[in-house]
Amino acid sequence: MVKAKKGHCQRKATWLSFGVVALAIVSGVAAAANQPTSTGTDDQLNTSLIPPKPIPSASTETTSLATTSTPEASPRPQQELDQEAEATRAYAQALTTLSALKPHPSQHVFDALLATTNDNTKSIFTSFLPNIQGQGPIGSALRIIYKLHHMATSRISSKLSKEGLGLGSKKKDEDLRIKSIKVMDLLEHSAELGYQDALYAIGVLSLFPPNQYFEFDPRRAFESFVQHAAETGNATSQSYIAFFYASGYRNIVPADQAKAQLYYSFAANGDDRGAQLALGYRYWSGIGSKESCDRALTWYGSAAEQAMAKFMTGPPGGRSLPQTSTRLSDLVGGIYGPGASVASTGISALRPAIKAGVARAAGETWEDVLEYYLFNADRGEIDFAYRLGKIFYQGSIYASIGGIASGSEGVGAIPRDFKLARHYFTKIARRVWPHDPPSQMSVKDSETNRPVGYAAASAAYLGRMYLRGEGVKADPAIAKAWFERGAEHGDRECQNGLGIIYRDGLVPGSRPDLKQALKYFDASASQDLAEAQVNLAKYYYNRGEIPLATAYFEHAVRNGSPFEAYYYLAEIHASQAQNPNVPGHVVAGSCSMAVSFYKLVAERGVWEDDLLRDAEIAWMSQTPQDKEVAMLKWAIAAERGFEVAQNNLGYILDQDKSILRLTRFSPMTPSNDTASLALTQWIRAAGQWNIDALVKVGDYYYHGLGVSAEETEASRLEKAARYYRSAADTQMSALAMWNLGWMYENGIGVPQDFHLAKRYYDLALETNSEASLPVMLSLGKLYLKSFWHTLMGGSGGLSIWNPSDADQGPSDNRQEIDGKKAEEGQGEITPERVRHQEEDEEGPWYFGRARDEFHRRKNGNQKAPPVPQGEEDPIQWARERRDQERERDSDFGPEDYFEGALQGGIREEDVDEFGETMLLVLLCLTISILLYIRTRIVERIRRDQRERQPNENQGQDQGNPNGVFPPPGDPARADWAVLR
Repeated sequence: MVKAKKGHCQRKATWLSFGVVALAIVSGVAAAANQPTSTGTDDQLNTSLIPPKPIPSASTETTSLATTSTPEASPRPQQELDQEAEATRAYAQALTTLSALKPHPSQHVFDALLATTNDNTKSIFTSFLPNIQGQGPIGSALRIIYKLHHMATSRISSKLSKEGLGLGSKKKDEDLRIKSIKVMDLLEHSAELGYQDALYAIGVLSLFPPNQYFEFDPRRAFESFVQHAAETGNATSQSYIAFFYASGYRNIVPADQAKAQLYYSFAANGDDRGAQLALGYRYWSGIGSKESCDRALTWYGSAAEQAMAKFMTGPPGGRSLPQTSTRLSDLVGGIYGPGASVASTGISALRPAIKAGVARAAGETWEDVLEYYLFNADRGEIDFAYRLGKIFYQGSIYASIGGIASGSEGVGAIPRDFKLARHYFTKIARRVWPHDPPSQMSVKDSETNRPVGYAAASAAYLGRMYLRGEGVKADPAIAKAWFERGAEHGDRECQNGLGIIYRDGLVPGSRPDLKQALKYFDASASQDLAEAQVNLAKYYYNRGEIPLATAYFEHAVRNGSPFEAYYYLAEIHASQAQNPNVPGHVVAGSCSMAVSFYKLVAERGVWEDDLLRDAEIAWMSQTPQDKEVAMLKWAIAAERGFEVAQNNLGYILDQDKSILRLTRFSPMTPSNDTASLALTQWIRAAGQWNIDALVKVGDYYYHGLGVSAEETEASRLEKAARYYRSAADTQMSALAMWNLGWMYENGIGVPQDFHLAKRYYDLALETNSEASLPVMLSLGKLYLKSFWHTLMGGSGGLSIWNPSDADQGPSDNRQEIDGKKAEEGQGEITPERVRHQEEDEEGPWYFGRARDEFHRRKNGNQKAPPVPQGEEDPIQWARERRDQERERDSDFGPEDYFEGALQGGIREEDVDEFGETMLLVLLCLTISILLYIRTRIVERIRRDQRERQPNENQGQDQGNPNGVFPPPGDPARADWAVLR
């Protein structure tokens, strides 16, 4: 009994100590959460060097329990306290010195001269002096003189400065280099004294140098992370260690997927979001473990939950979404260039990244675009002013579809400037409402040419800025007044803003009014605003009306909602996948859709760790060290499953067409090791439904790049054909169809079949009209080869006399396309029947298929969701406006009548007349040649006659010395007499 009672007391003491430790941990987390955050660049840099607090492991808990159960703690010696104080002082001094160093420059440097505002205020001098923003030769001359003056003075001042003369640059560089050495020395000193956070800071600075004065040393970073993880169990350090083992980066450690899986598991259980993304992707793709949709759902769900929690910590309406990332290949028209890549053909050619690449190829810069917009906006053009306000508000030339809350595209990023945005929006709004809120006075209805539509849209932006405190002090009352002004004219953004204010009761002294909020949400959602549809869907979701909420969420996704709608749809599908009463095939589909939607949310919500954006900025800095850092960040993001990072890495390391083949990043000849790394990234990107990457994998297997030397040529070519066939089955890649047709024509990797070769050639031409020339040449060669094959006694050739029978001719191999022979007697294989068969087949799942299946179900036969008409291309719109102004300002319209007749595109009847025009030109050329030949012949005949005539005259002169004049005594001589 005594022993039992003693054991019972020990268990109670153990549970009591465990409760004390748990309370201390919760208190520390709460205290860290309540600390104010800073948005400054230096604060963010210093904060990134502070490791997040780890969740104690089982061994740590055991040690803590053993320590807390000790009756009395021995006092710490004074020497240890002094050592700890010195370590803390050195660490703080290192962070202070680091904050004084200049970080990486921003991606876009915007000229401050272009940002100067011009209110066009009227004064007495404007009546006498010409307006610099006006039209005509005087205004143009003044603008040119002003710009030349600014360029000359800036260049002269830069040349005469200390940096320009070379007096201060060397001293400044030396000072910055000494400071960087000082930072690393202080951190090492602090780490030697036992300050563990200094180890983490050394690892981060060695792996991601903030500027060129710090050394890029991945090996040192790995050793620091290993020591820091061993001493503290920090999840972020474990995540970096897992990356080194997963990728074998720079051979610092050999690639070991088992160790990578172990470290990723430790880090993910420690709430490291990057590790959760990596672990979810590995379980989904079967990397280092068996494929498991349930485990992938768990980790992607955890990462998406963290992103959603971060989103909700923002102002009303949530945080502003990070800008989208960009594929490097899209800037050049795709992996295979414009026209040949899926990325730049069809509806994909309308994507902002492709448009930006075309604009850059034409020599247009964002500074030029902004200068043109600023010039027109400052001279009173309302439409230019409104679009310029949007550009400054969203920080990008290109806005994402779906409304203001959907964010913007990173490919057109410029510095975000709320002050300038508010200036232009206020300028437009005052054309209708001369006084700011709370005044309700507006322009009388008798006045015409009021920009009511632009004013209402500008009121929406102004209200949103006052509601969220963007560039101004947050004031829901003023925001409500602006929203009410725009809502009077039916603006959907204003209606949604009023709904948020009434739903949350944001105006001081008011209460939430859900009925009024639903009224405004419904009015805005009826105009297809994605954010309003999400707000309605959340209302029904919280009430438990899941079918109605699902319908609204799906409408929001179709209208461009990039974040919240996907999260709640993932929640709905995840709950369905975890329901034991749901059939198995429904559970599999729901799990796949939930994983895809969670992945989209987790990858977009990267406010604190945007590796893709940081890599783009480092890559565009054009320094060797920054390029290495950019590739490293893309490699880390690729391990976490970001398809854009996988595409960029594959594109850079591409040994088939490498942009680095003349630099030290890539050898002159194709390297099989580098090609193997590129092939890995292409395969992973192809698994996420990157069609061009799918074709590229086929190219690598066809050419034997990055493939194991043990693999036979026949096996390699068969894999290439399978990848080409997978890309061709999407009905989107004409290049894959042409490659497959060529392989069937020559019997490489597949049995020789002229009928299937012709079929794939024809499909390539149907898919992409720009492939007409190579397809026509290939078809001509195919018919010649088939004719020769038939002459040599072969069978299965094409019919020369009846080409239409080519697709219907007998072929044993034609029925075997996907590795399965079609059954006899099933009739003709029609496209409709093939489409239904594809819909019935489950097939391998890929990232993005859930979204594709969703759009296909909702839009029927449409290949892609329709592009909203409200979001046009700003650059193309500016070009059209410029052309219209040139036409309007000229007296006779276009200078060239032929050019004027073809404006707006070539009509169909003009295409038919092109042949006749070319025939007339040919006839005129022929007639000109004949006339030239005739003229040459006539000239030759005349020259011969002139050469013969002197000889005849010489014979006549010998008979009559007087020549033509009669001799003396001749009666005819009297006829030559001249009468005077």
